[in-house]
Amino acid sequence: MNKKTRFYELHKLNNAKIVDFAGYEMPIQYSSIIAEHKAVRNSVGVFDVSHMGEVFIRGEKALDFVQHITTNDASKLTPGRVQYSAMCYPDAGIVDDLLVYCIAEDEFMLVVNASNLEKDFNWMNTNNSFDVQIVNESDEFSLLAVQGPESKTVIQKITKEEINLEYYHFMKAEVAGVEMILSRTGYTGELGFELYFKGDEQVATTVWNAIFEAGKEFNVQPIGLGARDSLRLEMGFCLYGNDIDETTNPLEAGLGWITKLQKKSFIGKEAILKIKEDGLKRKLVPLLIEDKAFPRHGYEVVCNGKKVGTVTSGTVSPILEKGIAMAYVESEYAVEKNHLFILIRGKEVSAEVVRLPFLTR
Repeated sequence: MNKKTRFYELHKLNNAKIVDFAGYEMPIQYSSIIAEHKAVRNSVGVFDVSHMGEVFIRGEKALDFVQHITTNDASKLTPGRVQYSAMCYPDAGIVDDLLVYCIAEDEFMLVVNASNLEKDFNWMNTNNSFDVQIVNESDEFSLLAVQGPESKTVIQKITKEEINLEYYHFMKAEVAGVEMILSRTGYTGELGFELYFKGDEQVATTVWNAIFEAGKEFNVQPIGLGARDSLRLEMGFCLYGNDIDETTNPLEAGLGWITKLQKKSFIGKEAILKIKEDGLKRKLVPLLIEDKAFPRHGYEVVCNGKKVGTVTSGTVSPILEKGIAMAYVESEYAVEKNHLFILIRGKEVSAEVVRLPFLTR
């Protein structure tokens, strides 16, 4: 039996198309993916992302533990700051990508992908030689993402605190009368905020209704997982299970910037150093298609009739009105402005290796 978030009845009221996602009943779309995508790019939209996992690390050696299991340098964090990071296996395969919140010197919140929560939680416990408390509080939290150029104006209307958050910073705030963590992060490339709070369906409904009332003048829209995917792809953000997984390493995935090899040690470091020394055999690249052809996960990338890679994520960009894709290709072909082809229904469709993001804001 799938879980339901505390917003489930509201999704039904808004005529959402509900699908099974990571063991939850989640809205894939309400009106249309294109309309919802444009609402976020042009105004403001609200995503229910309560299926995400929140795991708290508490104890004297909380920082040491986080440093050991993640690739980024968590020692750079101070309370109120967030960091994008990853966890790796000893062979450099990616366990998950995640957000690290520094709540206090001895307390961190790790926000992980819903589909990986159980695996991640077990992985953390297996590697807990630091005597820290690892507490999965995912079921206690609701999480809304309010994203788009008008998001700050909307949230500011329903909180007394002045919102002056820099990107990847958070604050404790009372929004719509509810105590919460208000974070300036997001998965869309737009200005946006994440709202983490506890409470029952009544509390969740209060927050949801307050946001929609405050956003009325901007025609605020509920947004499903379909537009969440097309929005993140226009920015070239990785999706676990598509672009990264246990068979990919951070360097080939373009995540070298969150892999701090000067750090004393972390799980996977030796393997990543070896991969770097040997040179990358393949790289994840962005591909722009000249027309509206729809590249899908698993499609072959070819050059001179030879397979040189595989598409990991693809869509037609609602803003660019062109096909866009991420694909692993052999390193010699992973050169900007290189022309490759994607096999779409047996036909070779021209695609160019470009620079991310696909959409510059």
